[in-house]
Amino acid sequence: MTEIKTLPGTPFPLGATWDGTGVNFTLYSQNATGVNLCLFDAGDSAKETHCIPVTECSDSIWHIYLKDVSPGQLYGFRVEGPYEPQNGHRFNANKLLLDPYAKAVSGIVQWDDALFGYEVGHPDADLSFSETDSAPFVPKSVVIDPAFDWQGDVSPKLQYYNTVIYETHVKGFTKLHPEIPEEIRGTYAAIGHPVTIAYLKELGISAIELMPVHHFVTDRSLKEKGLSNYWGYNTIGFFAPDARYSSSGVMGQQVTEFKTMIRELHKAGIQVILDVVYNHTAEGNQMGPTLSFKGIDNASYYRLTDDKRYYNDYTGTGNTLNAYLPNVLRLMMDSLRYWITEMHVDGFRFDLAATLARELHEVNRLGAFFDIIHQDPVISQVKLIAEPWDIGEGGYQVGKFPQGWAEWNGKYRDCIRDYWSGSDNTLAEFADRITGSADLYKDYRRPTASINFITAHDGFTLNDLVSYNDKHNDANGEGNNDGESHNRSWNCGAEGPTDDENINALRARQKRNFMATLFLSQGVPMLVAGDEIGRTQQGNNNAYCQDNEISWLNWTEADQELLDFTKKLINLRNSHSVFSRKNWFKGVPAAETNIEDIAWFLPDGTQMEEHHWAEHYAKSVAMYLSGQGIHSVDSEGNRVIDDNFYLIFNAHDEGLNYEVPAEAYGDRWKLIIDTSKKDDPEQEEIKPGESIHVEGRSVVLLQNERKNE
Repeated sequence: MTEIKTLPGTPFPLGATWDGTGVNFTLYSQNATGVNLCLFDAGDSAKETHCIPVTECSDSIWHIYLKDVSPGQLYGFRVEGPYEPQNGHRFNANKLLLDPYAKAVSGIVQWDDALFGYEVGHPDADLSFSETDSAPFVPKSVVIDPAFDWQGDVSPKLQYYNTVIYETHVKGFTKLHPEIPEEIRGTYAAIGHPVTIAYLKELGISAIELMPVHHFVTDRSLKEKGLSNYWGYNTIGFFAPDARYSSSGVMGQQVTEFKTMIRELHKAGIQVILDVVYNHTAEGNQMGPTLSFKGIDNASYYRLTDDKRYYNDYTGTGNTLNAYLPNVLRLMMDSLRYWITEMHVDGFRFDLAATLARELHEVNRLGAFFDIIHQDPVISQVKLIAEPWDIGEGGYQVGKFPQGWAEWNGKYRDCIRDYWSGSDNTLAEFADRITGSADLYKDYRRPTASINFITAHDGFTLNDLVSYNDKHNDANGEGNNDGESHNRSWNCGAEGPTDDENINALRARQKRNFMATLFLSQGVPMLVAGDEIGRTQQGNNNAYCQDNEISWLNWTEADQELLDFTKKLINLRNSHSVFSRKNWFKGVPAAETNIEDIAWFLPDGTQMEEHHWAEHYAKSVAMYLSGQGIHSVDSEGNRVIDDNFYLIFNAHDEGLNYEVPAEAYGDRWKLIIDTSKKDDPEQEEIKPGESIHVEGRSVVLLQNERKNE
């Protein structure tokens, strides 16, 4: 065995840092009595070549410097200390542990009883102690070379108001794409490929939101069923891009490939937002494996109950990271800064973000996590999006996050679904939702705080939303008991695929209605990958474990008509500021026209009055948007002026005639969208006082072009 020269090293930066001549290794553990750094052979990752005691410890940070160690070195830690689960301590030096700050991870967990700190099947359960070495079954941390030619990369400086978000999965988006080289399908390289970028640009996407790419674990129970944690919400490495999405290698090459993807998307003006999971880890509850944090210092990373053997679980995954502790907060902030400064990521969507706001038990929207982000000069400058709920008591926090944060607006999703399924008493809320949800955000934020979505990765696809009344999750192996049962969906008359032409025509119209509503609403639209081409999951509304054709986009069966319609809508939104306002409607007239910035109309062309909103049966409304009432300026300080638009939403079964309002609102109108027709409507001109027929369950959009001044 080759002798390696060791030096004391320094406590910072945390993790493994190569300086050109050697590597500084550090690990935080407050309660450990000893730490050993273990090195492994790159040619045989199960072969431990060195186990080196780390003797230096500064303020609970253990550190050592190894000379002549270079990038590509595999390593892990063994941490000594008390094994006292009843007191919150689960140290077991027989277990090899991943570095929480590892920038790359070489492989995936190979499930074996050795991965558990206790003897599996022992009568004392997790109070027993395992002496089996777990090293052969644990992926190894990798020392990386951070050098990369960014070619002058600069993040596209996109404000929320001119952002269209596209939520997708790295693998699922390209796995079946016939125009992507087969050897890179399903990888970071495929997302950065010219074919992918051309598609996103043509569609009109300005920000791609990637489902979790932090290195994650597939649960043992799923593996034994032949399934996998496809979605990736089971993180074990908060700094490492998952190696499964790398086409170029797993010894640090995945980092370079990820950076290349970012660089190429940025060249095309597309931002990258990461879906991140800082609320829990892949180690589960007291019966879960010991892979990293649990064996490094269980009590210093997790939220434990009064009986410290057990974990508080606000996430439904068995544990909750303790964002109340300084070392955990540092880990989270270091991770976020790393992805921004070193990987050039443009923002984050925080999974179950209400969990991060919990200090002792209650959700506190001004908790330490948010205070630190608010004052951080790096993190506070990128897009920060909350999934504003968790499963704990008081966990539904839509509308309650701090300034600087946007939120997935679950109330928008629910209301729009209810409206188009024909539910009563929805019209007033529908008006609130499509105008930015002022009832939720107006106190101290703008309309862009609302991330509007009809569907997300979790739940039905758009196609399935109009094709199924009930979930069909049998493939998940849980007896169809998993997933949401109240989907606010409507199958239009038949469950699943049908040959009935009338039902299929209605479903196509409903999809156009949802798309039109999404992209013509104030706020920030989020489109789920595949909805624009009619992707189906065969009624599965919880495809988290389906790494197969259920989840992957089927490009050969794309609905071209729906795709063309979606492109038209996004282009319309991107071309007209009236649909993407920075500021709230004021309801006051513009000086030049004496016409308010927004007005609501009845079918007879008269404005709605307060009592009309309370009529439970009302399912149609017309909305006037003034192009001269946008109340904002562009980047050059010039006042933003646009065309006028007249939107008519009709969720009734039957058609209605809508009279166009008086000439003061527009002297001539052009029909540009009619969702009752699968083709573009004829460019007929409609004059003030004339009527237009709006079919049942359809959206009509009229445009009054601004005269050249």
